[in-house]
Amino acid sequence: MRPARPLADDRGSVLILTIGYAVLALVLVLVCVNATSLYLAQKRLDALADATALAAADGFTLVVESGEPRTALTDDHVRTAAQEMVDAVGEEAVLMSATAADGLSARVTVAGTWHPPVITMFVPDGVALSATATSRNALR
Repeated sequence: MRPARPLADDRGSVLILTIGYAVLALVLVLVCVNATSLYLAQKRLDALADATALAAADGFTLVVESGEPRTALTDDHVRTAAQEMVDAVGEEAVLMSATAADGLSARVTVAGTWHPPVITMFVPDGVALSATATSRNALR
């Protein structure tokens, strides 16, 4: 009768698991870095849209009708003020639209593209972002 064969040696299997978990952790960290960068890029674009709409709404013309002062916004004034603000502040942002639909409010849409700081196969190379803001001037 032959003696029983010893079981196969399982040394080194912990090393493979450790390397696998380290790679998984690294991928998770890189995806989190990219997700945070995307979030911050959208927040910067939102802030730019807010600032641009506010600046455009402040470009009103004061009109007196029947002894009552009121403000008047035109699409041209809104577009000009918005473009100046985007040119001054927005590094890669583009003014998509700027209107004064009711003559009292400025509605501005800006757009940009986010590129990940760390390129991985799990994150797209670029994402189109846009933000819209509306600001109404104080006088009615």
